[in-house]
Amino acid sequence: MLDQVKNSVFYINYYFQGEPFLNPNFLTLIAAAKKRKIYTATSTNAHFIDNKKAEQIVDSGLDRLIISIDGLTQKTYENYRINGKLEKVISGTEALLKAKKKLNSTTPHLIFQFLAVKPNEHEIPAIFELGKKMKIDEVRIKTAQLYDYQKGNPLIPDNEDYSRYKLRSDGTYSLKYHLGNHCWRMWSSSVFTWDGKVVPCCFDKDAQHILGDLTTNSFESIWKHSKYQSFRSAILTNRGQIEICKNCSEGAKVWV
Repeated sequence: MLDQVKNSVFYINYYFQGEPFLNPNFLTLIAAAKKRKIYTATSTNAHFIDNKKAEQIVDSGLDRLIISIDGLTQKTYENYRINGKLEKVISGTEALLKAKKKLNSTTPHLIFQFLAVKPNEHEIPAIFELGKKMKIDEVRIKTAQLYDYQKGNPLIPDNEDYSRYKLRSDGTYSLKYHLGNHCWRMWSSSVFTWDGKVVPCCFDKDAQHILGDLTTNSFESIWKHSKYQSFRSAILTNRGQIEICKNCSEGAKVWV
């Protein structure tokens, strides 16, 4: 797959709908991309990072690592990250910071990502304090994509600045932004699933719109195929009729 796209791809997000460090061979994928001079990024819950793994991550050449920390007490953290352990997030982060210092490396760029939801929104000021204290490279607050939001959702923050949805006068909720017939993703990126399927974007979480198969066709032929062109045309004609597009972040303020 990398050899097919190495001349046109400059940035790879190595994650989709799972925890990348569950794959014991994950770092070989990072090294393979770096060999082809491709910038690499991934996202983790940091539950599987100890001192040894942290040094391997730094050695791999990974450029950017998002650490999901969606609560600053165990109670708020596990409210969203079911069965997760906040202490593992902290220890994994500390291991990465230690490894970067030991190996005298500026990478990976470490980001604390805090997904703003109602149970944790009161902790937002404190995440910036923690990031500064631990010397994390960056702290980012992200609004949450929610399902079944129209009649309300217990995860919708009280502060609308932290939400993608707004309360209407009739007590229901709607998206804060207009769903226009456009999407830059259709001409700038694709998502490859673990088994070689090509889907249009990361909002196709269950691979409902398979546009090609890299095990049987080249990416170039898939990218230019009539099936891909038809999907792009549908976006430009009536994006609101495509299910995966109805609650996507295109045009929304994702970062607070």
